[in-house]
Amino acid sequence: MLTSPPGPDAAPATLPAGDHSRFRSVAVVGAGLMGRRLAGVFASRGLRVALTDWDVSVLPEASRIAVELSHALGDAPGPVRTTTSLEDALDGVDLVTEAAVEDLSLKRELFARMARLAPDAVLASNSSVLPITMVAADIDDPSRAVGTHWWNPPDLIPIVEVVQGERTSLAVVADVMALLDHLGKRPVWVRRDVPGFVGNRLQHALWREAIALVAEGVADAETVDLVVRDTIGLRLGQMGPLTNADYVGLDLTRAIHEAVFPALDRSTEPSPVLDSLIRAGRSGAKSGQGLFAWPPGAREAAGAALASHITSELAARRGESGKQ
Repeated sequence: MLTSPPGPDAAPATLPAGDHSRFRSVAVVGAGLMGRRLAGVFASRGLRVALTDWDVSVLPEASRIAVELSHALGDAPGPVRTTTSLEDALDGVDLVTEAAVEDLSLKRELFARMARLAPDAVLASNSSVLPITMVAADIDDPSRAVGTHWWNPPDLIPIVEVVQGERTSLAVVADVMALLDHLGKRPVWVRRDVPGFVGNRLQHALWREAIALVAEGVADAETVDLVVRDTIGLRLGQMGPLTNADYVGLDLTRAIHEAVFPALDRSTEPSPVLDSLIRAGRSGAKSGQGLFAWPPGAREAAGAALASHITSELAARRGESGKQ
């Protein structure tokens, strides 16, 4: 049985045993950077995959990447086909994974169409922050809607957050988690459907404070990132924040909170720093300038370095695990 730590409110502490074998065919809706790689992961374990996007121009490259990835990850990958027709992609599939942009109205409309075109399929959203209950608000049977938040790059990051909406069936949660486990992932059960789930709530709390430190002139962006990378960043791969709190002592943790919490940023709106940079055309790596300068090729190099780091870190963990 899959278990969850105790907590407040509704969700039971355990899930029924899941069955991944109910999923033999998958449609991935959205062939962008995430969708194409999701298609490759699904196909790597022999599932039949239909990859669809409204933009026909992205499909050849998306198909190539999905097929190459499926062969790199699996010994007997399933077929990947592409289409611009949502109706064609969803015909007879067991699972639909939506990987569209983070726009609630678009996702709600898309989920409503998906529900009509695939009346028997499980419907999953790869939203990184939007509650699945809101995404699935317009479908007749929300018990078959579930959040599956994959992290980028999805073929490397092992964790997938499986988000239980207010009316999601426990059997659906269990079966999807069983499928993700079959795909070689480490699914985690998010029992309450809150914006940002677990990972992005933590990540963006850190980002909010980092931006505030720059805005207040405490340190420049380079210094803030350096401190994070070479202090807590070195520890977090081995010791999560709650383990660390126990490790140093909850009494010390409480004393630090008493001193620091009143000074932390508590903004409930995005930072004006972001607004001013975006208005100036400095939207980050894709525009060549954001909080940092991004000369040509720098974004690609950063992505390659990140993938290499993740691969090395996971290999080291596997090596340490094998020694135990």
